[in-house]
Amino acid sequence: MTRRPPRWMAPLLARVGTARAEDFTRLVTPESGGRESAVLVLLGEQAETGPDVLILQRAATLRTHAGQPAFPGGAADPEDADARATALREANEEVDLDPGSVTVLAELPKLWIPVSDFVVTPVLAWWHAPHPVRPCEPAEVAHVARLPIAELVDPANRVRVRHPSGWVGPAFAVRGMLVWGFTAGVLSTLLDLGGWSRPWAPGRLVDLPPTGATPAPSAGTDEVDETPVR
Repeated sequence: MTRRPPRWMAPLLARVGTARAEDFTRLVTPESGGRESAVLVLLGEQAETGPDVLILQRAATLRTHAGQPAFPGGAADPEDADARATALREANEEVDLDPGSVTVLAELPKLWIPVSDFVVTPVLAWWHAPHPVRPCEPAEVAHVARLPIAELVDPANRVRVRHPSGWVGPAFAVRGMLVWGFTAGVLSTLLDLGGWSRPWAPGRLVDLPPTGATPAPSAGTDEVDETPVR
């Protein structure tokens, strides 16, 4: 089985090398400080549904980010050699992903999440040898899914969400999951860079409940906005 990424990834790979943090967020990543972390943006492909991305849903009982869909990932350990090592280790611990099944393609710009003071490096990778994955710790991860790119870019599945704080940002309503916050922001930008996005009218605004995950306005987000989109 080849480890070379497929042709459909070529437009994205041609652009991510020159992508800047400003392409993902209006917030300036601090030059120092913040807790180093990484997430794995794992792109794969299935015969039935085409290109997809691996997303997990955090357990509803967590104190932070409860029930929120996210990329696999987390804080760096002292033993991690780099962001790639952090992303792959976390994905293995969270969803039993075999690091040997993954070809890392690029590290995206570091992005700052002010609410938690995390400085996150998204690691873009190709899943050259897909295999079944599962939540390793149900108390932390409730569900794992491969969300098709075709469904993410479907205008019917594109929405905006508003947090009780007033924060507004992009989101995707796909297969029973509402992907929002940091994850949706990164996805939205990557879909644009890859040339996969389809025109959509951002008129549908979904209010998030006052309980659950805290906002993570660090990628693809708007300013605090109390006015519904019309």
